Amino acid sequence: MTPPVSLARPWPPQPWDVIDGGTSAGPKTLFVRKFPSMRFIDWIWHVRGSVDLPPGQSSDEAFDRLDPLFQQVNTRHERTGDTLTFTKKDQRAQDKMSIFDGGVLRVEKGAAGSVLRYHLTSRALLFCFLAPLLFLSFAGLTILIVKHQTATEAANKAAKPPEKPKVEVPMNPVDKFLGAPAPEKPKKGEEEKGGRRGKKPTPTPAYVFAGMFAFLWLVGRVLEDRLIKRLFRKKLLGA
Repeated sequence: MTPPVSLARPWPPQPWDVIDGGTSAGPKTLFVRKFPSMRFIDWIWHVRGSVDLPPGQSSDEAFDRLDPLFQQVNTRHERTGDTLTFTKKDQRAQDKMSIFDGGVLRVEKGAAGSVLRYHLTSRALLFCFLAPLLFLSFAGLTILIVKHQTATEAANKAAKPPEKPKVEVPMNPVDKFLGAPAPEKPKKGEEEKGGRRGKKPTPTPAYVFAGMFAFLWLVGRVLEDRLIKRLFRKKLLGA
């Protein structure tokens, strides 16, 4: 059975995922069924957490304090009771939540007081996680190409008859008398490998890019988790 189009989302998050951020008629959120195993890997690009509300602060007051964060360009949001759902598209760099593409915030009442729980998603984190895998595949493909080229060159060299030593042709006496420069002899490396054309590809650049994106994901995943919690806490406290 297909779930209805709604902004209300159960908590904790069920195996549904946001796939649309709205239309010209107004904000809208569609949910699509996910496999249960996704829960074990979606932490790669999903950020979850909670922030304690100040004593006596209601859900309306909490969302009013957080409202400026969702009044940014290309941001759609809607409040339904104790739940706020938002989506972003083509975020600007000035947006303090630009790394996130959507999410759900919900205020829950507990014995120790009210708590704001949030569940946010980021395509940027997912891209930084998948990019190293792509570059590692390029590196593996490069290694296979080099091995194939090496084997082909060895086979061709074994089948090729030995070359006769090249006889150096003396320079024309007239050219020598006129002071013409002697022809340059090819360097040993270029003569054997055919110059730069014979240079084999190397997987080093792919490894470098893979390491860069892996570092970006690791820093972003840890840093953004802390930054968004600190941002929500600051807004809720009115600091």
